[in-house]
Amino acid sequence: MHYRSIFISDVHLGSRHAQAEALLEFMKDNESDALYLVGDIIDGWALKRRWVWPQAHSDVVQKLLRKARKGTRVVYVLGNHDEFVRSFLPLNLGDNLEILNETVYTDLHGRRYLVTHGDFFDSITMTKKWLAKFGDISYNLLLKLNRPINTCRRIVGYKRYWSLSAYAKQNVKKAVMFIDDFEKVLCIEAQRRHLDGVICGHIHHAEHKQIENITYLNCGDWVESATAVVETMEGEWQIVRFHEVPSEEH
Repeated sequence: MHYRSIFISDVHLGSRHAQAEALLEFMKDNESDALYLVGDIIDGWALKRRWVWPQAHSDVVQKLLRKARKGTRVVYVLGNHDEFVRSFLPLNLGDNLEILNETVYTDLHGRRYLVTHGDFFDSITMTKKWLAKFGDISYNLLLKLNRPINTCRRIVGYKRYWSLSAYAKQNVKKAVMFIDDFEKVLCIEAQRRHLDGVICGHIHHAEHKQIENITYLNCGDWVESATAVVETMEGEWQIVRFHEVPSEEH
């Protein structure tokens, strides 16, 4: 498929949970005029804890650079896990590759969207970094537990993959409230800037919905759900899911 623009976030290269092989296959099968990397593409937090960098992670970086060289406009909006680059911003690495804190995207119909990872609008990340890092460690623990849980499920006859981390995010009351508040705060900011929508990542929860008069689009992630936000050549917004359930191989 060829899209006007593709938006991906939360790849977390450098983490053992990054679905780099799936992303490589997705980028091979899908082209676009512009490719927006909406933060946490490289996981500096994980790399500080333990260096993990298999060949597939290098292949993703090389694929992105190759796309830029061949004419795809690549815009890298930084997030909290790749914040180590922020002191060097803005960066222009050739005609088709730029690295920013945020940007504004205009779609085919002239509607304007704030493109931001979203961490600047997360009070925990901004004011209690130690708590954000603790939450990151806890989330990674849940991801690790997914594998033995699904091994047990297969033994008793359940074939469909089930994610404890996704279940907690969608059903624990405080997590649901956090997601709801996060979405509303971002939409209020877009409205304050007289924009039509927001495109973000950060919370690993793909979404496309209207909140009052603001279009809210979240790219999801490439550690669990393997999702992207796309604008088609006809100007339609969609969430593309690479596969219905995440791979169990890490």
